[in-house]
Amino acid sequence: MSRSRYSRRLPAAALVAGLALAVSACGGEAADTAAPAASASSAQLDPNADLSKQSVTISVWDGYTPKELPQQVKEKLKTELKVTLHDTNETIMGKLTSGADTGLDVAFVSGQYAQALNEAGLLEPIHPELVPNLANLFPEAKELAYDKGNVFSVPYTWGTTGICYRTDLLKTPPTSWNDLLDPPAEAKKKVTMMTTERWLALPAIKALGYSVNTRSDEELAKVKEKLLAAKANLLAYDDTTFGERLKKGEAVMVEAWDGWCPAGEKNIDFVVPKEGSDLWVDTMVVLKSSKNKEAAHAFINYILDPQVHGWAASNILYSVPNKAAMDIVDADLKAKTPSLQMTPAQLLQGESIIDLGEDSQKFTRLATEVAAQQ
Repeated sequence: MSRSRYSRRLPAAALVAGLALAVSACGGEAADTAAPAASASSAQLDPNADLSKQSVTISVWDGYTPKELPQQVKEKLKTELKVTLHDTNETIMGKLTSGADTGLDVAFVSGQYAQALNEAGLLEPIHPELVPNLANLFPEAKELAYDKGNVFSVPYTWGTTGICYRTDLLKTPPTSWNDLLDPPAEAKKKVTMMTTERWLALPAIKALGYSVNTRSDEELAKVKEKLLAAKANLLAYDDTTFGERLKKGEAVMVEAWDGWCPAGEKNIDFVVPKEGSDLWVDTMVVLKSSKNKEAAHAFINYILDPQVHGWAASNILYSVPNKAAMDIVDADLKAKTPSLQMTPAQLLQGESIIDLGEDSQKFTRLATEVAAQQ
């Protein structure tokens, strides 16, 4: 079993202006439940199209799909598949919002970015008649705040954020975000938090009882104050190597996405703090500019096959919102992997991160100011 390390969420400062322009082009900020901006002019698709005469080009994070996927798609759908890679949401958003012809048919992006693309009129609505495997999804997968009903996106993986920690190096297991922000003596200077804007703010936001989607200047000022106070106890800001730091004992407690916490290893565990956390989702979207929309839908339908979709859970250790796929994940792997044990109901207790349009800049400023403070 391999476990890929890819950076899908890095600071968005370079793209915030572009995202804001994309949203404003549709007449304003994104609502909590985005309307299907492209549905009124949706193309009529042919359910009997000859897929051998179409091809599909996707953009996805490295390691997020099987390397054999092009061959598998060719054998199953008779369609050529070209896989291109992006390292972050911001990279692919830069391409998709540039106005240039990307040649892409399907893109993998996180939920709030799918919402922004839809608000900008860049997405083809999902045609459910061409994706019968949508029936494999958990009912809860249709209740995601950024796209209720899976109107313009199809969820690929989902999870939450919490505290990953060394059970043997802490006297008391953490239960609160405040345990990370103001750690006990044995953990001082052995704690890491994330640099990615929305996740940098998350521990303080939840500790203060605010929404992860807050736009309030007053609340964000209090979040900044709490984050600055926490800096004195930090070992580092770290989005990618916190698991290795834990294994070495260099860190004893870190903010972590559930699937990236090496909780299956000795003396390492994961907890969602009592104040609650987020629900993040990575999705598949069909570009409105695609000239291969039938094949693009067939590709998404193929991904939702339990055997195919189950690969993601078994190899990158993120839960997938596909009941049929999760049912066939190896029981021993589930037993030692907390991220694969969370039920859809538990995940939906987390607050969905949505696109905030121009207000995203508030989080950019917050992250910049916290990082700059000595």
